[in-house]
Amino acid sequence: MSKIGLVVLIGSVVLAVCSLKAFAQGVSTGNPRDFKIKTCLHSVSYAGFWRGQARLTVDEFLVKAKELGYDGVMLMAKRPHLSPLDYDAEARRKLKQKIDSLGLKLVCLAGYTDFTAGSDKAGVPHVEIQAMYVGQVAKLARDLGTDIVRVFTGYRRPGIAFDKQYATVLQGLKLAGKEAAKYGVTLAVQNHHDIALHHDVMYWLLKEVDMPNVKAAFDAWSPTLEGLSKEQIREAVLKMKPYTIHTTVAQYVRFPQYSYQIPLTTYLKDQDVIRAVPMGKGIIDYDNFIAALRETGYQGYIAYEMCEVLEGGGEIENLDRTAKKFLEYIDKFR
Repeated sequence: MSKIGLVVLIGSVVLAVCSLKAFAQGVSTGNPRDFKIKTCLHSVSYAGFWRGQARLTVDEFLVKAKELGYDGVMLMAKRPHLSPLDYDAEARRKLKQKIDSLGLKLVCLAGYTDFTAGSDKAGVPHVEIQAMYVGQVAKLARDLGTDIVRVFTGYRRPGIAFDKQYATVLQGLKLAGKEAAKYGVTLAVQNHHDIALHHDVMYWLLKEVDMPNVKAAFDAWSPTLEGLSKEQIREAVLKMKPYTIHTTVAQYVRFPQYSYQIPLTTYLKDQDVIRAVPMGKGIIDYDNFIAALRETGYQGYIAYEMCEVLEGGGEIENLDRTAKKFLEYIDKFR
């Protein structure tokens, strides 16, 4: 074998080992006795995106998560928090030192992808651009001491065939997975965007991707809004067991909306508006969802986020109260 061939072979082996190492993190064992409760707080909860929501810096957020009593954190990999653009080698070293000094676990970075973006404009390589972004986030994750990056699939674009959009997502996840593997990082695909939202399609998609470092961040939110029953959600969790390495919890209520029809002197029903509420109320049956996770022997973290306009307002005091209520709620599963 030539020297070039040997180098390529060694590189392939290293990538495979990194991928398998990342894949091994958080995989369900299948034994309910192995289920563990490990909590982390998503920094989007204090990012100032939602009406009235307070904004903390990354360092302030880390201190806040520690003070509240969380085991770890999930950091948003975009501005105003943790964009790869803003963190050079020295900034990464200092941030890792800060996380370690607080005794926190950096569970994962939250990447933001939409692989179908620009599907109607073939001249711009949107999929490649996003795969490169994921690669940079994976490198950032490696430097900070975590091996998981959460990603999304893609929103449906009108006027473009579903198969074309699905194929674009498939291509994007494969390219991004390959980039992430260079740094020993696993991608956790969240059931959030339109493409492969339903668990049956998500399962199919991940089988087609067929990479040991492309897994799932499976949540209860979208199955609930899809109208799945309690038993159907349990079955979804059990089906996704081979892939689920992360999950994020948030609770919501529906606000019914209507449009007044003047000629008919009546109202027509519109889509509901969703608003965030503390754990212990709301439309999502987390008792059922977490019990199903227990059945699978889930080994990952359970993240909490406040990612909508929140009951009680977005001031720091209310965010803190709400974040503590999650910890109180989750304690009953320990």
